[in-house]
Amino acid sequence: MPKLIQINVRANWGSTGKIAESIGIAAINRGWESYIAYGRGDNTSHSHLLKVGNEFDIYMHYGEQRIRDNEGLCSRGATLRLIRRIQEIKPDVVHLHNIHDHYLNYKLLFEYLNETEIKVVWTFHDFWAITGHCMHFVSKDCKRYQTGCHDCPMHKVYPKSFIDRSTKNYALKKRLFSANKNLTIVPVSQWVGDMVKFSFLKDKPIQVINNGIDLSAFRPTLIESIKDTECRENIEKLDGKYVIMSVASQWQFDKGLEDYKQISKMLSDDEVIVLVGVDEELIAGLPYNIIGIKRITNVQELAALYTRADVVAILSSAETFGLTVVEGYACGTPAVVYDNTAPPSLVSPETGFVVPNKDFKSAYDAIQKIKTNGRDFYYHACIRVTRDKYDKSECVEKYISLYNS
Repeated sequence: MPKLIQINVRANWGSTGKIAESIGIAAINRGWESYIAYGRGDNTSHSHLLKVGNEFDIYMHYGEQRIRDNEGLCSRGATLRLIRRIQEIKPDVVHLHNIHDHYLNYKLLFEYLNETEIKVVWTFHDFWAITGHCMHFVSKDCKRYQTGCHDCPMHKVYPKSFIDRSTKNYALKKRLFSANKNLTIVPVSQWVGDMVKFSFLKDKPIQVINNGIDLSAFRPTLIESIKDTECRENIEKLDGKYVIMSVASQWQFDKGLEDYKQISKMLSDDEVIVLVGVDEELIAGLPYNIIGIKRITNVQELAALYTRADVVAILSSAETFGLTVVEGYACGTPAVVYDNTAPPSLVSPETGFVVPNKDFKSAYDAIQKIKTNGRDFYYHACIRVTRDKYDKSECVEKYISLYNS
């Protein structure tokens, strides 16, 4: 029986955790033995779970990288223990997802993997692997990753650090990752793949596999089917309003929060912006016509909110795919996106509009065009494109085919 180990910061939680879980299930159904190594969050899984370190390790890692700008170079003991488990399991494939975020030592891991014949698949959900510090560089229009990071304009942004060690980090990553002769890169969008081709990993095999969604869960969903009282109340508050919606797991600076605030100044009395995934502190500082809703973990409830929305607006400069766009499509809702990252590849004239980066006036004008045309004008095309291109089961099967090859 072939064996698979996936490594991700979380197991069966969040977007990357859910993707890893889906891949694990598909692998098990195809006769593989599946393991998921993870840093935090104790969720159930169909795969065997391997916990990497503990909370103390995470806090120590976080503290050290804040001082030394060495994210991914701490957690030494936890990583050595994981390596011993990998040696015991003897996997055929190690599949990396997000190996940053204060829980794993990539130097120790790759020094081990580079000495083995284990095939390595690495899904790029962001750009941390090819930079000296950051996950996303578009907001700063930074291209240093193409030639060698230095004087990082993002070192005070996640992973925050008091100093700038980007030149050394870049050189170390380049040496370690380039040396792995069994590495295949899987960008989650063609746009990410195009960016990787300018990096030090440009000569590695690259196979684009788009993220997919569960079409049995994300579909037009009426409020009457929602049992949660708070969720129903949130949706009922939107009665009579034209709803502009966006979703993020973390509303850091590059998710476009200030742009939504600028658009809120243009809204008419019957229009409202709904931001999902915000915390209480952020909610308290939002304008009156921006409604903040805490993270929604129930997919049916989120689908009901997408269904109630009239348009999904993505004003982020940190998107490597644009899952929110596709989730909205599955519920029949069109999109407006900036032309800065991956989401433009998801949008056609039948499903929404692409507008110039940071041009929130053009974004609002596009929203008005959708309002004039009506949501129903885009409804069937939005649903059709999700069925044709973004069915999770078909996307996951591409990973199994890659493993088998």
